[in-house]
Amino acid sequence: MPFEIGPLLAKAIVLCGSAIGGGIALIAGIGPGIGEGYTAGKACEAVARQPESEGMIVRTMLIGQAVSETTGIYSLFFALALLFFNPLIGYLGL
Repeated sequence: MPFEIGPLLAKAIVLCGSAIGGGIALIAGIGPGIGEGYTAGKACEAVARQPESEGMIVRTMLIGQAVSETTGIYSLFFALALLFFNPLIGYLGL
């Protein structure tokens, strides 16, 4: 006779996994923060070396930061979806 998991325990396991997955997804927000800070520092160094090309450096920096920030926004959305909308509960068949 195989071990049967009750519906309450199954729901608790899915909610626990969703909370852990949401926490891990929020760790992905660290990378864009580090990358954007590094980019801004290097842009300041570049402007200090060549002040005449400030406009092009700042424009390129802002585009790069906007692209890198999308990964942080995606991870935030994924974490919020796991924690509050919880699409995995529907697979339990309760």
